[in-house]
Amino acid sequence: MEAGEALLKGLLSAEEGAGPLLQRDYWAVIENCGCSPSELMELVASRFAEFAPEELVIFDREDERSTPLEPGDELRVRIRGAGTFHVRIIHRDRQSLTMATLPGHPEAGRITFGAYRNEPGDVIFHIRSRARSGSRVMYLGFRTGGEAMQTNTWTDFVNTVALTVGEGVIGFIHAETTVMEEAHESADDARGPTFLARGD
Repeated sequence: MEAGEALLKGLLSAEEGAGPLLQRDYWAVIENCGCSPSELMELVASRFAEFAPEELVIFDREDERSTPLEPGDELRVRIRGAGTFHVRIIHRDRQSLTMATLPGHPEAGRITFGAYRNEPGDVIFHIRSRARSGSRVMYLGFRTGGEAMQTNTWTDFVNTVALTVGEGVIGFIHAETTVMEEAHESADDARGPTFLARGD
């Protein structure tokens, strides 16, 4: 088995989930960011667990190493009120990091964390997930409270990153949900990032 195939083996893909395929975006412009987008992402890969709100979710590395996250690494995810699940890093480049869910996770799909510059040169930190609920039961549960918790988790993550590398966010943190149309879904590469972060 090739390394790429091993990386994708046993994932809980969006195709196996329940409900609509949703694209969720959380992003903000960082005020007076003190590093480049690639430096920001090196920090996220090195200290990922520190940016998540502990009252909602706790990430732990399965191998307990302290090196930056790389493809093949797996994390335990303890979600308040839901249980403990696992994700695997499936892609990393200088400006992004992508993880995918493993069986049992409340969601089926993947999520990318990336940083890039806008036209004026400000640094943007952006999280985009593309996923379905992990099962029909989880889909019903997600609709009754999981969605708000997920939004709070990732907007807090964006805010903490922005306060770590700069002076917080300019304006507000954007949170948008889009239902993926069939044409978009069929064109999506489930093995790669959910978006391309370009402009360092």
